[in-house]
Formats: sequence, C-alpha cells, structure tokens
Amino acid sequence: MITIFNRKELIITYSMEKQSKIRNLLAEHNIDYSISTLGNMMQSHDSNFSSFGIRVNPPTEYRIYVKKQDYEKAVHLLNDIR
Repeated sequence: MITIFNRKELIITYSMEKQSKIRNLLAEHNIDYSISTLGNMMQSHDSNFSSFGIRVNPPTEYRIYVKKQDYEKAVHLLNDIR
C-alpha cells in the first residue's frame, strides 16, 4: 500500500496517453503506483468557455507516485522509454 509517508513522486504529465503508458509499464514490472489528477476531468461543459466565447480546456495534471523503495527502478524504466 502506498501512503504519503512511503511514496515519492515519479513524474508529472499533462498527457493522458503518456500517463497511460507509464502506468502500463509500471504494472508490467510489478511496481505499485498511485496517481492523482488535478484539472478539468469533472468540469461541466458550460465551464469550458471563456467570456469571449472561445473554448478553453485547461489541461489535466497527472501525478504518478511510487514507493520510495521502487523509485530508482521506476526512473530507470522511464529512461528506457524516452
């Protein structure tokens, strides 16, 4: 189980595709992870317009955390896919 006491932030990304690839890679190598999101995932459609009628879609932030003991292994895996 990952808690705020035993975790380390692995990466922050704004790409849904990238976070999905990273999560799959971690799962393939049996590395536990947790993810937190911040952004527009749950906003209503009406709130996506500015006062000038221009569509504004703020990006969703994905933060992926791993256990401190798995951090070095996870970083190594990420470096291999870059």
